[in-house]
Amino acid sequence: MNKRMNALKFALENEQKEREFYLANARRTKNLAGKNMFKQIADEEKEHYEVLKKLHDKWEENKKWPETVPLKVRKSLVGSILKSMSGKKSARFNGNEDDLKAVRTAIDFEARGMALYTKLEEGSTDPKEKEFFNLIASVEREHFLSLCDTELFLTDPATWYQNVEKASLDGA
Repeated sequence: MNKRMNALKFALENEQKEREFYLANARRTKNLAGKNMFKQIADEEKEHYEVLKKLHDKWEENKKWPETVPLKVRKSLVGSILKSMSGKKSARFNGNEDDLKAVRTAIDFEARGMALYTKLEEGSTDPKEKEFFNLIASVEREHFLSLCDTELFLTDPATWYQNVEKASLDGA
């Protein structure tokens, strides 16, 4: 239990740091799609932090996985942000090097988050605990994939637009 408790404390610190990073980049970037995406991820990381904090406090108090904490998080909306911006002129100009660097740093954050939550899931024998960490890992994975999509948007907009148009042509 101590090992998972320490991992949970680490996850709390991570969610807080990531949120601050996303908010700072939302303020910094001039690209509207980037601004909206960073704000959305910051909101989702805040929700993760709040749920993890309740979980941590109850777990510490009861010395076991809590029965009463609402252990659900909303699905990520990040993936829809770039797609919704695709027709808008304000989102068409390329990001700058700072935007690209921020996206690449964020990709690394999310990859580490996925790995941490997957490890917590695998280390658990409680089905509810497993399900919860699997859920958080899957949201971090959505962030990761959306950020990879954003990296493509910033480095190769033509391919990105081609992929978006292909996805809408085949009904996906």
